[in-house]
Amino acid sequence: MVNKSPLFQRRTAGVLLHPTSLPCSESYSRNETTKAFGTLGKEAYAFVDFMATAGFSIWQMLPTGPTQADMSPYQSISAHAGNPDLISLDWLAEKNWIDAGQVTTREPIPLAELRELAAASFYKHLGSNAELEQAFAAFRQAQAYWLDDFSLFSALRAEYQNTSWVDWPATIRTRHDEALNQIRLTLKYKIDQVLFEQFAFFSQWSALKKYANEKGIYLFGDMPIFVGHDSADVWAQQHYFNLDDQGRPLTVAGVPPDYFSETGQHWGNPHYNWNQMQQDGFQWWLARLKTQLHLFDLIRIDHFRGFEAFWEIPADSEDARSGRWVKAPGEAFLQACFDAYPELPLVAENLGVITDEVEALRRQFNLPGMLVLQFGFDGNSNNPHLPHNHSRDEVIYTGTHDNDTTLGWYETLADEHRKQLQAYCFNSTEPMPWLLIETALASVGSMAIIPMQDLLELDGGHRMNMPGTTDKNWVWTFLWDQVDPALAGRVRQLLAIYHRVG
Repeated sequence: MVNKSPLFQRRTAGVLLHPTSLPCSESYSRNETTKAFGTLGKEAYAFVDFMATAGFSIWQMLPTGPTQADMSPYQSISAHAGNPDLISLDWLAEKNWIDAGQVTTREPIPLAELRELAAASFYKHLGSNAELEQAFAAFRQAQAYWLDDFSLFSALRAEYQNTSWVDWPATIRTRHDEALNQIRLTLKYKIDQVLFEQFAFFSQWSALKKYANEKGIYLFGDMPIFVGHDSADVWAQQHYFNLDDQGRPLTVAGVPPDYFSETGQHWGNPHYNWNQMQQDGFQWWLARLKTQLHLFDLIRIDHFRGFEAFWEIPADSEDARSGRWVKAPGEAFLQACFDAYPELPLVAENLGVITDEVEALRRQFNLPGMLVLQFGFDGNSNNPHLPHNHSRDEVIYTGTHDNDTTLGWYETLADEHRKQLQAYCFNSTEPMPWLLIETALASVGSMAIIPMQDLLELDGGHRMNMPGTTDKNWVWTFLWDQVDPALAGRVRQLLAIYHRVG
């Protein structure tokens, strides 16, 4: 029996908030041409302070990799890299890694161009700062197992106007050594830009994580089961994916019809070549976990059921309903993971179409699962999401990033289900969303996670994501003006009642 993380040996509570949803008070934001999102700067530290004051001990967030135009954290161009949009330029200036004046412009310019100015300033400083130069070299060496391919991939994407790698010149697409060596020289400036950004991200992340851990706050990450086709991971190691001779997917991932979509979801991620991965001892996955364990204290595996069986959609079909279930080597995979990392702190996202076989696999490795209160009130007293059916080895949510806010959900709830909810909660007069928040905290589940939107009593207009849609997702941010000065005290009192104070 695999031991669960020590974080599940006591009762805890946390907040679900992606760092991009933090307020942005960066000085550079005055120069931005688009909406400014949160960074790893001072507002992230202020949020840690808020959580510590409130008694929380878990900060859960979405995947932190580089995103594409739709900003989805689940379609990253790297399973290892950090999102450069999260870099705080003010932090770099405070550390004297860059000159603040060199990233100030009279006219608004895109953030990516500001980072180019910052990179130029960084490299000027590097030659006269031996300690910084040593730290940069050490970072490059330690992260070379993914950083070399990612930095080259990113430079190539920029060179080829963000076209997919399958459309690059054949020698580059198929990674001929001579062609890659030549292009590294040609694109050295762009590669150096990426190396700077990743060094800045990981340095800021490590500093923030250290601060959070010292305050008793632990970081809970999210690892998508699949990676994007147009990613450094697929381009660099094509043999681990189910591709044709041109590098295009033969089959893609998704899910059949479920709670979120009547027609299922067509994600488009390429499937793994599980036979090849198993023959290599799952080394690709072990490397991925190495990076995540550096970043996080706890890791959620998104779409855990895909390790038991995955929904295989023909690549030429846009309809998720045309897919089929295919078995995956979940037991061998997880055994290899725990052999390599005996204390691996995993949580299984086991929402959706879950079978007895999926739950058996989860329990075999003693992985905590997830339960969402918004899913509980459908009139079925055997619903596993209802609190009387909860168990200690569960993470309890009012809702997730894919759900409506609790207030938005309640406002659209059918009258019969509202009555069931009210009766179930002893006909309490506590208003939403606090009624559901307190229900989550009261659960026997050892960990309870509350989305920040619920703590702020926000309606459905503040939803983070609506699965199956591409508009207005991933862009929600909050302001400190929305945080009632009494909120931390109110939360701490509730956490004390339910023995969850960090």
